[in-house]
Amino acid sequence: MCQSNTLQGPDLHTGKWLQFPQLALRRRLGQLSCMSRPALKLRSWPLTILYYLLPFGALKPLTRVGWRPMSRVALYKSVPTRLLSRAWGRLNQVELPTWLRKPVYSLYIWTFGVNMKEAAVEDLHHYRNLSEFFRRKLKPQARPVCCVHSVISPSDGKILNFGQVKNCEVEQVKGVTYSLESFLGPRISREELRFSQAPPRNSFQQQLVTKEGNELYHCVIYLAPGDYHCFHSPTDWRVSHRRHFPGSLMSVNPGVARWIKELFCHNERVVLTGDWKHGFFSLTAVGATNVGSIRIYFDQDLHTNSPCYSKGSYNDFSFISNNNKEGIPMRKGEHLGEFNLGSTIVLIFEAPKDFKFQLKAGQKIRFGEALGSL
Repeated sequence: MCQSNTLQGPDLHTGKWLQFPQLALRRRLGQLSCMSRPALKLRSWPLTILYYLLPFGALKPLTRVGWRPMSRVALYKSVPTRLLSRAWGRLNQVELPTWLRKPVYSLYIWTFGVNMKEAAVEDLHHYRNLSEFFRRKLKPQARPVCCVHSVISPSDGKILNFGQVKNCEVEQVKGVTYSLESFLGPRISREELRFSQAPPRNSFQQQLVTKEGNELYHCVIYLAPGDYHCFHSPTDWRVSHRRHFPGSLMSVNPGVARWIKELFCHNERVVLTGDWKHGFFSLTAVGATNVGSIRIYFDQDLHTNSPCYSKGSYNDFSFISNNNKEGIPMRKGEHLGEFNLGSTIVLIFEAPKDFKFQLKAGQKIRFGEALGSL
């Protein structure tokens, strides 16, 4: 007579060993292994969530019979953040009754520490929906633009990281890097960048440097939900090219950024590239959960968080044409775009070796304040 295999564990009440139906579980898990990958993910979700949530390793016996939980990163990546973000976007567009506006916005203000005294319109009843409230404008005197330093902060936020780009890697937070080429995508033609006084070079990082003796620098600014959601031009420059990467919409909170390597390369983002007086300059707006909508004011053809996209794909658009050989000129402090909630701005630019940042990692910064200068 055939007996089922068992796992044994201590009974806290009797001191005896409990029988665990190992063979039956193996058969059941064998059925799971034959399922298609999407179906298997779906069926693994409940067990994986329970595995991480239940105390005292209640589901650990399952790992002894061949079942393996999804990693926390894989579990998070499998969440349909794009769908959730589109649903959140629809909700934001719903017009609130006048009587409900003040309680809803007051709760948000209290939760995220919003300073409404800086808003161009302080009356909460003025904002018809959450989207209008998130994209509120500031009073002109609320953010004076620094005229002394050559590069200013394009937005309110928190400085996550800054410094020279080294070995084609950029730090998203301290100790966690991503590939410069994966983030910006394949290099566009030298004719589109137009200016190049440096000889041909091998690495992607070296190819971006257009002037002999210059270095490549980066700065990462995280916009929290309570921050001013518009972003501005950080310097005087000309935008020649836009590259849109459809992608995931995972949270870009610093805690998650420490957890997921190359997070910024996975997320949807809009890369604007061009040149300033010292050579190559780029500004990238990175999307996040509930921030599928990235708007660039001068780019009416840009549409983000579309329902369908090909993983790893991107769309290019050149602002240089037969009728416009200069691209889009931007003045320091000029309105450039907006998010629907908090997100991240990444600056990557070349400058002479004596360029110095006026920053500390982790500091709060406001639009118009100095990032660095020569």
